[in-house]
Amino acid sequence: MNHIGPQQRLSTRLAFLAAGLAMSAWAPLVPFAKTRLTLGEAELGLLLLCLGAGSLVAMPVTGILTSRYGCRLVVLISGAFTCLFVPGLAYAPTPLLLGATLFAVGASIGTLDVAMNVQAVIVERESGGSLMSGFHGLFSVGGFIGAGLMALMLWAGMTPTASAAVVAALVALSLILCAPHLLREPDAAERDGPLFVVPHGAVIFIGALCFLSFLAEGAILDWSALLLTVEQGLDASRGGLGYAAFAIAMTVGRLTGDRVVRALGGKRVLLLGGLCGAAGFFLSVLASSAPLALVGFVLIGLGASNVVPILFTAAGNQTSMPASLAIAAVTTLGYAGILAGPAMIGFVAHVSSLNLAFGGLGCFMLLIAASARLGAATKKA
Repeated sequence: MNHIGPQQRLSTRLAFLAAGLAMSAWAPLVPFAKTRLTLGEAELGLLLLCLGAGSLVAMPVTGILTSRYGCRLVVLISGAFTCLFVPGLAYAPTPLLLGATLFAVGASIGTLDVAMNVQAVIVERESGGSLMSGFHGLFSVGGFIGAGLMALMLWAGMTPTASAAVVAALVALSLILCAPHLLREPDAAERDGPLFVVPHGAVIFIGALCFLSFLAEGAILDWSALLLTVEQGLDASRGGLGYAAFAIAMTVGRLTGDRVVRALGGKRVLLLGGLCGAAGFFLSVLASSAPLALVGFVLIGLGASNVVPILFTAAGNQTSMPASLAIAAVTTLGYAGILAGPAMIGFVAHVSSLNLAFGGLGCFMLLIAASARLGAATKKA
């Protein structure tokens, strides 16, 4: 039997930190890979799809693995493969090998992502309080540390391979520290359950809301700089301020989110988060100046920060299918939103305008707010 206590909560946070560190390693390497392999924009775009494709292939299987072998084994094995593959992103000598490495990294991180969320759901449920936002907040912290450290090392003249190896070593250290207290046994209610269940009922609904939230997050990553520079006239060198404002606000929102959810309940936080995110999107479109648009991105980050954690808690609490399989299905749908978001925004921007596309994202956030009563299933909701 798994005993749930402070050590298990700390181990879960360290697993999320490790995943955030690993995920952050690729972005600073993109320009180096493009130059090293003399990639065109179209070739690079196809390669970038490999990362998400690997995740989407691995995620549905991970729910089965955790229900049979427990979270600890799956987290550690997927984490070990992540540490092995990440440095390969810096020295893959051909586009084909880089694509294969990206696919492998995506599969290993995707497996780690689902397994750590299954652990988070069990730990939160057995602890009897809201913890999910804080767990996801550590993922964001890992992303900041990893990306910042990579940028610092590359600026200092370290080779991309050495820089990636340092980040991989930090991921390994986090996993070593959390290993003793990860959940060794699968959830008793799921150990003898079905190996596969077609997602249905509440899981499809929760997954659809995750899809919308991740779609909005992915759009901010890929299109916020263009909105600020083209529509608001901000200098290109400052285009990244929009995503920075969003990311900082999201991290702050998640690190304080558990306290807020305990005070207000999941339904109210989902409602207010959807309304805040929608207001941010509309403000970023209608703003008369770049600083005001940046305020909009802060509102989007604050509003979206606790949407996904609340939905993961709801996926773990629903009874229409085993929690581990539900988490895998919801995570897969969420990642599909990240992959589809940039293309959908680009299509709408092409046939109409980027402002209209961002306005549509605001409407999606309103849909999340309108679904708060059905989308959240927390203790105090």
